[in-house]
Amino acid sequence: MSNTFKTITSTGEGIYKEKGSKFLSYAIPVISADEAKENVKDYRKRFFDARHVCYAWMLGAERTEFRANDDGEPSGTAGRPILGQINSRDLTNVLVIVVRYFGGILLGTGGLVVAYKEAAANALNQTEILEKNVEENIQIKFDYLQMNEVMKIIKDSDAQITDQLFDNECLISFSMSKSNIESILKKLKKINCVINHEN
Repeated sequence: MSNTFKTITSTGEGIYKEKGSKFLSYAIPVISADEAKENVKDYRKRFFDARHVCYAWMLGAERTEFRANDDGEPSGTAGRPILGQINSRDLTNVLVIVVRYFGGILLGTGGLVVAYKEAAANALNQTEILEKNVEENIQIKFDYLQMNEVMKIIKDSDAQITDQLFDNECLISFSMSKSNIESILKKLKKINCVINHEN
């Protein structure tokens, strides 16, 4: 698995017109299926008078969680071409919505595939693509007396502390980029910290 993934940092908008039909497209950064579903719901409300609101999303650094929806268009003519544009750029944590206003002339399945593909591409072309490090979450347990040593190791390694609890036994959770993780784990093991490492 790679230590990095590509995503978009901002929303992009595009438009594609064919035989009177208008395809408005939106590429939106998202980090969960719930967030993607909320966005789809919002766009459906916003474009309540549109014939179709089709979409696709891809989630996770591994790019294994995805969904494509034709919203009443012939099967495979909308969601799949939209997803194809996300895949051709190797993107993740992205939702692309294409809203269709019907122009009175049927485009046929080939015409629809082209229209949804082009509309999705137009929105993605208006976004900024960023390569991000895959973050991993680590939780460590240690004795209160080791506090200074542990804090120094964490501080020196650019890790982000996400949670901490200081008592007789201390707990600290932190996240950091996957590529730097081995060296910090070695140092923490050396001073006998108990490490819980979730990917």
